[in-house]
Amino acid sequence: MLSKSKMNRINELAKKSKSSGLTEQEAKEQTKLRKEYLETFRQSMKGTIENTRIFDPEGNEVTPKKIQDIQTKKKMH
Repeated sequence: MLSKSKMNRINELAKKSKSSGLTEQEAKEQTKLRKEYLETFRQSMKGTIENTRIFDPEGNEVTPKKIQDIQTKKKMH
């Protein structure tokens, strides 16, 4: 999870970009922060997907085989 201060800075730069524009340094900072945000988001989403089990209405597990394999590997380690 990205820190609250970094999230606030991303929002500040976005607002400034829309209103008065960013300096070259601020644009670079914004790019770096956005990249960090996306990496954090992707890691979180991957973790969520890899730890999800899916069941049909009858109660049968229908989790895709690929996800089941990942879950099995994690249990072994």
